[in-house]
Amino acid sequence: MRRTSRATHAPPPAPAGPGRRAFVTGALATAGLAAAGCAPPDTLLTGRTRLRQWNLFAGGDGNRMVEMHDAYQAEHPEVDFRATTFTWGAPFYTKVAMGAAGGRGADIATVHVSRLESLAPGRLLDPIDPALLAEFGIDDTVVLPNIWEKCFFEGELYAIPIDTHVLIQYINLDVCRQAGVLDADDRLVEVSGVDDYFDLLREIQGVTGEYGLSMDTWNPWSNFWALYRQQDGDIVFGEDDFEMDDDKALAAMDVMYRLSEEGLAPRHSRDADTAANLSNGHAGLMIHGNWEIPTLEATGIEFSATQFPAVFGNHRTRGDSHCYVFPHQRVRDPERTRAATEYAAWMLHNSLTWAGGGHIPAYQPVVESAEYDALHPQSEYREAAENVQFEPEAWFSGSAGRLQEEAAGALTTLHQGTQTPEQSLDQLKATIRDLMSVPSPV
Repeated sequence: MRRTSRATHAPPPAPAGPGRRAFVTGALATAGLAAAGCAPPDTLLTGRTRLRQWNLFAGGDGNRMVEMHDAYQAEHPEVDFRATTFTWGAPFYTKVAMGAAGGRGADIATVHVSRLESLAPGRLLDPIDPALLAEFGIDDTVVLPNIWEKCFFEGELYAIPIDTHVLIQYINLDVCRQAGVLDADDRLVEVSGVDDYFDLLREIQGVTGEYGLSMDTWNPWSNFWALYRQQDGDIVFGEDDFEMDDDKALAAMDVMYRLSEEGLAPRHSRDADTAANLSNGHAGLMIHGNWEIPTLEATGIEFSATQFPAVFGNHRTRGDSHCYVFPHQRVRDPERTRAATEYAAWMLHNSLTWAGGGHIPAYQPVVESAEYDALHPQSEYREAAENVQFEPEAWFSGSAGRLQEEAAGALTTLHQGTQTPEQSLDQLKATIRDLMSVPSPV
C-alpha cells in the first residue's frame, strides 16, 4: 500500500497568488476570448486535439468499431478521441439533429447515407472539404462511383462512406449439396428469372421437407424494394403525390405472395427466427443483410453467401452505406475538423477489420486486396456493392426511416396470405400518401 510520508519536514510554502498585473492580463485574455465568442481551444489546455465521435453501432458491429478505435488511438496519442454509441435508429438520428441544431454536435458522426437529405445538409450538417480529404488519400478514384455520388448534396460533399451493406443470399452448404444445387466449387448454380428461381427452391425444399428459402416476413420492405428495383421500378415524389409503376410493384408483390403461399418460404419469420431457419436446416437458402455473417459463424454451420438472387434477371439489391458526416457546429475549429477528416480516412484505410462483420468496404484498395480475397464468404458477394439500390429520396425514407416501418403493415400481409397483391399495393400507396402529408421534422 502506498503511504503518505509524514510531515517530518516543514510544509512547503503556499503557492504565491497571481500578482495584480498577472490578474489583469488574465482577465483581459478571458474577456477577449468571450468577446470572440469562443472558449480557449482544448489544445491549449491539454496539448491534444479534441475529437468527439458519435455512432449507432452495437453488437458485433460495435465490437469491431471499438477494436478499430483502439488501434486508431494507439497510433494517434496526440488526439483526445472519445466515441459515444447511442441507441440505433430514430433515437440516434434525433440526437444528431438536436446536437447539430444547437451547434453543439459531435465533431464527426456515423450515419446512413440514405438519411443524408433528412439531416438537412447545409443547416444540420457542415460540408466536407474534398481537397482536405484527398490529402489523406480519399477521393473519387478509391470509392465506387455509385456510392461516392450519394455523398453529395447540391454539389457539395457531405459524407465519407466506410461501407456498403446489402441484402445477400446465404447458403446452407450441407442442405444445398444434398439438393444438388452447388457446382464443383460449392457455389450455388446460377439461375435467372422467377420460374427458374422457384424451381431451385423446390429442389431444396425436397431436402429440408419445410422451406427452400428463409426470409424476414415481418419487415419485408427491403425485399420488396430489391425486387421492384430489379425491374427498374421507381418512386418519384412530387409536391402533393407520387408516381409508382403499379405493374412492376404487383410483379414484385406476387413473388412475395407466392413464396409463402406455396410453402417455399415461411409465413411468419422475424429477426432471429430467420437465421435459425437456415442454421437448423429448415431452409437451404436465406435472404438477409450481410451483417448476419457473425450470427451464422456463431452457430458453427458450414455456410456461404452470394448476391441477391436474380429473380428478375439481375442481382440488384436493396442496401445502404454507413458514412461519416460533420454535424453542424456554430464555430468549427480547423484543427479538430482536420483531425476528424484524417480519422475518417484512417477508418477507411483500415476497413478490412470492418469487413469481418460482413459489410463491403467502400475503400476499393481494401476490397481488391489479397486479404479481402481470403475473407470468406465476404469476397463471394463483393460485386453486390455495384448493384446496391438506395431507397427513394424523401425525409421518411432510408434506413430506420418511417417508410420501412410503416410499409410493413401492407407487405407482411402478402406472406400471411391475408391480402392479395392488389390489395397490398392499395394499402402501400395509401401509407406513402399519409407519410407525404406529414411535414418533414427538420
